[in-house]
Amino acid sequence: MLGADRGPRTADRGPRTVDFEEGVMGAGRELPSGRRAMGVGAAEGGAVRFRPGDVVRLECPFTEASVTGVSRSHVSVRWPWNAVDPEAHSYAWNGDYALPLPSDQDWDRSYFRTEPAEATLRAGDACRVGIPPTVVHIASVYHFDPPLVTGLLPRPACYLELLPQGEAHDPELEDQGTTLDPAGEEPISIELVFRPYAFLEEGDEVVDRDGRAWRFDGPWDWHPYDGAEPASPTWPLTLLTRDGEPTPQAVAATDLATESGSHAAERDRWHRVALTPRTGGRR
Repeated sequence: MLGADRGPRTADRGPRTVDFEEGVMGAGRELPSGRRAMGVGAAEGGAVRFRPGDVVRLECPFTEASVTGVSRSHVSVRWPWNAVDPEAHSYAWNGDYALPLPSDQDWDRSYFRTEPAEATLRAGDACRVGIPPTVVHIASVYHFDPPLVTGLLPRPACYLELLPQGEAHDPELEDQGTTLDPAGEEPISIELVFRPYAFLEEGDEVVDRDGRAWRFDGPWDWHPYDGAEPASPTWPLTLLTRDGEPTPQAVAATDLATESGSHAAERDRWHRVALTPRTGGRR
């Protein structure tokens, strides 16, 4: 039996594709065009390259399922999507998922809900399981090569680590977020609501108003080439490189986006959408 949207804990996630500040920065992954990913940053075929800092809206259509068991803290349902991985000999998944009850400490970390409500269900009941529209923000993105063996098919090649609206990342907590396979079997739509520094791409190099050169590895992961303080650039910014020579359109977009405002203002915009306290975490 597994938790409905809980991947393995950080220690079990396997190698990451890049080095990044623990629990904050990571590389993005393009979803296959068959996945429903919408909003800012949409690419050809409907794919979105998600990255840490993105605020997204999740939704999964409620699908018929059956209750297989109830405990004091969880209700178990026959999962209507994933198949058992017959080659995962170290994992004996029986096809059930355990969803926390509202009284359980993991209630806020599970985005799947049931209709009727979990607390009213009994073994043998019919129900529906899905995700109501829910806004979260991406704390980290993990990659697995080869894909991770979990006992389920398909095997995940990527996990998004999500935090609910209103919860800031706490670097002291090893197991804070909830993981989600963005290309998994569940028909989850992931809509990009807000992306800080949407006009930049990871690896971009810019020069700021003070003439300092920077590498952008994420909205809260700036690297000054002079190694000096402050550790965030002063707007406006000029795009220097993007996989070599940037296009005139990319340069113009950066100029336009940063002709007014500041790094602090961009951070405040993110806090307003993510509803996180400005004193929490690293942001």
